Amino acid sequence: MDDGLDTGSAPRVAAAGSPAETRIVGSAKKSGTGPGPEIMAAATLEGNDVLNLSGEKLGTLQDIMIDVAAGRIAYAVLARGGVMGIGDKLFAVPWGALTLDTDRKCFLLDIDLERLRNAAGFDKDNWPRMADPDWAAAIHEYYGQPPYRP
Repeated sequence: MDDGLDTGSAPRVAAAGSPAETRIVGSAKKSGTGPGPEIMAAATLEGNDVLNLSGEKLGTLQDIMIDVAAGRIAYAVLARGGVMGIGDKLFAVPWGALTLDTDRKCFLLDIDLERLRNAAGFDKDNWPRMADPDWAAAIHEYYGQPPYRP
């Protein structure tokens, strides 16, 4: 069944209620100025809340990891817990698992809070080797995404 959601590695853009060509939801209005939701500075996305489909806050988008050789976003780093960045547990989430909600200015991730709590995470001083194909395959499988192909 085609639910209109991208199963690839990059978000798609579509207004809510329109046939999904991308994974951005929200107002279809064009402001006439600025790059729009299709092209954004990474810094404007960092710090955005990440919610699940039930509206529970899962954390905040801390970093966007770029596959420099392929010229695309590979992962988002979700920060959860801690106080003012201290004690946060970090999670690498495949970029294609996220949907940008332009109306609420947040990201949506189709995962319940308990499943996220049980996900493989890391701390700011002990990052995983993200270029390891076995690690990448496990992360993509956990979040229900097709394997990442650089």
